[in-house]
Amino acid sequence: MPAKVQAAKGSLAKLPTVAATTPTSAYNRALFPQWLDPDGNGCDAREDALKTTGLNVKTGAGCKILAGSWIDPYTGTIITNPSKMDVDHIVPLAAAWRQGASTWDAAKRAQYANDPVVLWAVGASPNRQKSDSTADQWKPSLQTVWCAYATRTVQIDVKYSLTPSDAEKLALGAMLATCP
Repeated sequence: MPAKVQAAKGSLAKLPTVAATTPTSAYNRALFPQWLDPDGNGCDAREDALKTTGLNVKTGAGCKILAGSWIDPYTGTIITNPSKMDVDHIVPLAAAWRQGASTWDAAKRAQYANDPVVLWAVGASPNRQKSDSTADQWKPSLQTVWCAYATRTVQIDVKYSLTPSDAEKLALGAMLATCP
């Protein structure tokens, strides 16, 4: 079993669960400044995610993604139109808010919203279906990606001290059980 998977399984067992859910009514997506350029390379976090996961990615002025091809990890579909790609916050911003981000300052929320660990280039359609859902509410249709999805989710929860619900922890455990 790969070390990352073992670490995720061990970390999942130790993650505290949310004691009281922060009301989503106070959540506002604008509280998470997105698509900044934290690494200073001239491309924003979204563009970096698309560039690093695509093949033959062509960029124009201002790092605008013009062409390339991507495999949507959620469905396995090959996508060749950059406008059909989204960059997903694996643990959605609203979920992060409920699980602890409501107490963060603006700088930490900006860090989270632009962190490559949190971001995954995916097809627009499944990302919009997922919306603000957590792992107990939504799973990628491609079962072979469940291991990677759950591993990354746990990694994010640990890195940012997020507190998933008991139901989400059970769903993540079930997905980690599919790991080779």
